Amino acid sequence: VNFVVCQLFALLAAIWFRTYLHSSKTSSFIRHIVATLLGLYLALFCFGWYALHFLVQSGISYCIMIIIGVESMHKYCFVFALGYLTVCQITRVYIFDYGQYSADFSGPMMIITQKITSLAYEIHDGMFRKDEELTPSQRGLAVRRMPSLLEYVSYNCNFMGILAGPLCSYKDYITFIEGRSYHMTQSGENGKEEVQYERTEPSPNESVVQKLLVCGLSLLVHLTISNMLPVEYNIDERFQATASWPTKITYLYMSLLAARPKYYFAWTLADAINNAAGFGFRGYDRNGAAHWDLISNLRIQQIEMSTSFKMFLDNWNIQTALWLKRVCYERASISPTIQTFFLSAIWHGVYPGYYLTFLTGVLMTLAARAMRNNFRHYFLKTPQLKLFYDIITWAVTQIAISYTVVPFVLLSIKPSFTFYSSWYYCLHVCSILVLWLLPVKKTQRGKNIHENHQLSQSRKVDERENSLGEDSFSTRNSICNQNQEKASRPSSSRQ
Repeated sequence: VNFVVCQLFALLAAIWFRTYLHSSKTSSFIRHIVATLLGLYLALFCFGWYALHFLVQSGISYCIMIIIGVESMHKYCFVFALGYLTVCQITRVYIFDYGQYSADFSGPMMIITQKITSLAYEIHDGMFRKDEELTPSQRGLAVRRMPSLLEYVSYNCNFMGILAGPLCSYKDYITFIEGRSYHMTQSGENGKEEVQYERTEPSPNESVVQKLLVCGLSLLVHLTISNMLPVEYNIDERFQATASWPTKITYLYMSLLAARPKYYFAWTLADAINNAAGFGFRGYDRNGAAHWDLISNLRIQQIEMSTSFKMFLDNWNIQTALWLKRVCYERASISPTIQTFFLSAIWHGVYPGYYLTFLTGVLMTLAARAMRNNFRHYFLKTPQLKLFYDIITWAVTQIAISYTVVPFVLLSIKPSFTFYSSWYYCLHVCSILVLWLLPVKKTQRGKNIHENHQLSQSRKVDERENSLGEDSFSTRNSICNQNQEKASRPSSSRQ
């Protein structure tokens, strides 16, 4: 109840913020102050003095950034923020209220942890690494100056995202606060001069109303159907003993389908709050329609119609998926998929069911990738075959997702293994067989990492020789030839 009341208050505050504290009417300093104070007030109202953890985590992380320096502060911030979150989660789960679904202070800390680590990497990319070492997305998100303490706390604890997020990039947030969301840069006539012009500011009212309608429908479904189809019934002894396999499969899908609307409600309401404040505008489409999904956390239609494990994950908790990609997957040199799922499990909390879900998710993801790489091209010859393929992969994906996330809902080890044993671990076994029998193609990302590693080694050798003053022209010439050969490869290899 506290969560819903606070979010509805935040919605009204967002409308007031956009109307009376618009960037054209007041300074960014005032907007930072008000957004921060409102956020801390909501946190204090909802969580009491536990809200001090938000300031402690943010304050210590900021000190680490200032003291350690841009070269390695991203690593220290990552370890501290994630470690502090984990300690708080262990305390809450194993000392206070194991298994309770009520809102708790570790929920907002999960979002703040994402913001702390994201910004640390963005500052490291922008102030330490060279532009040519960055991917296009890293270059676009790179932060070129150290934020002030007010900007930092405002980014972490503003009222629009303090309770349920979603995560946004620091540059997008500062652009919104300073009122530059609608300013565009266009090249001048000579191709060099940059001309600033301002786009028409669209109204978010239509988007906010649509999202509030989705919230209302999601809440209604959650309060009615989800109670009729509890996930726990999947491990009921009588149900396991008497139900046929078609019944088990159908109920598994329906019970997990009924468990999703509460997430739809929370994330869509959070998105509506940001839009009501004027934050979240992504641009116009070809028809001139405004898109307010810059920081949206889910796409419900794509989730329910997913035809692959990856498609489901890409549209579910979108901003968290992007965070995992930016701070882990793109930077991991060994087993990026496994490392990413492991980080996701740690970030979610300390319930054993989370780790079972993400370990199963690794298997499912790798097996689904192998199946797609080996068979999909056979079904693209005619529209009929493609439709048949989509129907089959939709059904398999929905069952695989439901099977995977049951421990995430049940939380504990014993009921989770009870469920999997009742299914004879069939999808685990199928995934292992797929990975064992089917050839797994090396991903393009793996090739790029290997090539980038070779290039970096070549640069290190070159720099070392230059620093020693050695006249090794033939060696350097060989390295340059290798670099030119790699640079001349088609751009598709950098996909």
